[in-house]
This record gives sequence, C-alpha cells and structure tokens, in this order.
Amino acid sequence: MVSTITQQAVSDFLKSGGYIADDAIATAVFLAIRMEKPILIEGPPGVGKTGLAKALSSSLDFPLVRLQCYEGIDEGKALYDWEYGKQLLYTQLLRTQLDNYLSVSADLREAVERLSSEESLFFSENFLVQRPVLRSFMSTKRSLLLIDEIDRSDDEFEALLLECLSDFQVSIPELGVIEAKRKPLVILTSNGTRMISDALRRRCLYLYIGYPELDREVAIVRSKFPDICAQLAQQMVEFLNKARELNLRKPPSVSEALDWAQVLTILKTKQLTAQIVAETVGVISKHQTDLQKVTELAAQELG
Repeated sequence: MVSTITQQAVSDFLKSGGYIADDAIATAVFLAIRMEKPILIEGPPGVGKTGLAKALSSSLDFPLVRLQCYEGIDEGKALYDWEYGKQLLYTQLLRTQLDNYLSVSADLREAVERLSSEESLFFSENFLVQRPVLRSFMSTKRSLLLIDEIDRSDDEFEALLLECLSDFQVSIPELGVIEAKRKPLVILTSNGTRMISDALRRRCLYLYIGYPELDREVAIVRSKFPDICAQLAQQMVEFLNKARELNLRKPPSVSEALDWAQVLTILKTKQLTAQIVAETVGVISKHQTDLQKVTELAAQELG
C-alpha cells in the first residue's frame, strides 16, 4: 500500500488522523515515504512537528519508536547497549563449567586464549539492549522512527547517526554490521536552537513548519474542538496572529492555541473580549513580560 500511495492520499489520511496538512507538508511526507529518505523538520516549538510524526504513525499503522534527544546523549541511549548485569549473572551461574573448561589449559596464556575464543557467547543478541534506533531497525514490521529535538544533541551524536541514516545499518564491534530488516520512516525534528550539520542535512529531505496561515489554524482548532463557535475560533486565531508580532519571549504556538480553545470551550465563551483575554492570558503567554504585552494588545484590539 505504501509503495503506491499518492500525494493526495497523504493529505487525506493525515486529515483522517486529525492532522491538517498544507501542500508543502503533504508533498514532503509523500516524497519521504516513496524515496525512503529521512525527513528533517525544523520550526518553532509547538507548531506540530512531533504531532505530524504521531499522525503518520497512526495513519500508516507504523509502530512509533521515539528517541528524545538531550545534551550528552550517546550510542548507549540511542543505538544499543550491553546488559552487563545479565552477562555477570550468567558468568556466575556458569562458573563451574568455566572452571572445568579452563582447567585443561597448560598455562595462563592458553586459558586466556581459550576464554577469548568463547567470548562471542557473552556478546550475542541475548545480551544486547536495543535502544530506539536499533529497535526500529530490528522490527519485522516497518516502523516510524522519530528522532525528536535533534538540535538538543551535539556534533558527536550527529556523527553516530550518519551511518544509520545513510545505509540504515548499525555497526556493533562485537557483532558486526546489523542492517535494518525493514527501513523505517525516519523523522527528525529541530526547534532551531543549534545549527544541524550539513552532513546530516544532506541525508534528509527538508521541511520547515512555521506558524500556519489563518485559515489552516482555524481549521486545526475546529478539527480538535468541533463544538467551538466558528466566529470565536476565527476571532481567537486572528488575535494570536497579532500577538505573535509583538516580539514576545515565547510567542503562542499552535499548541497554545489548542489549549486556549479548550479553555474557552470549558468557559462556554461565545465572543472574545479584553476581559476574557486578561482572565485566560496565562494559557497563551508563559512569561511575565509577555502577559503584559498580550493584555495590552487585547485592550487595544478588543476594547
């Protein structure tokens, strides 16, 4: 089904999964699916980058494997690790057998050689801990690998990902190269706090998701909260667009818009007023200076 999917179908099944995509988003996703290439999505926080990955996972019935990046993340948290406690336990349980096996050695050198020849028993898949990247590669069903907030990691971690995303394989010194059983659909997200390397960018398709146009944001709000008054949805999105032009420390994103729509629905609001904004401004503004600016804007625009 995936190999024959069309661009229009991408837009349709995203919509059925609750994600309102524009043409640029639908095209990028369509190409990523057909070309089996990772897609790097950049944009401000809260505009739907992670939500797109979740909607795709649900719509395509791909298991979602998520890797949340952070400063200092390494291959032990992203690719694989060894279960040293289990290895030690097995060594203790097999101590008698090991003693008998090594007792026939003529000297220490031969004992070491005999033991090293069997070390593959303790560095096998039985003791391998599959972290998100390797787990998605080892899945017998095609998965969606979400590498979230890649900009929080460092250059060394990006280098680790290059082989994985170029050839869909992981090199493990003790086992060799493990190739993906099914190539996952890979989505990387970035909030733009750090410049992603050109080497990683070359291996990805690129998509920028900014704040949506007014009509699409209204559609997003109404798709999540169908009971909200159409006029109120239009009014609140227009106000948020003006608020985003105020040079705020944290401009209200789509996620704040949805939170605000939920609050206004709970309060059974029919029309946006300066008083309503003042009472609920903490939903859309997250800094004290921003609160004041947004409240002043409401007084000017809504009276």
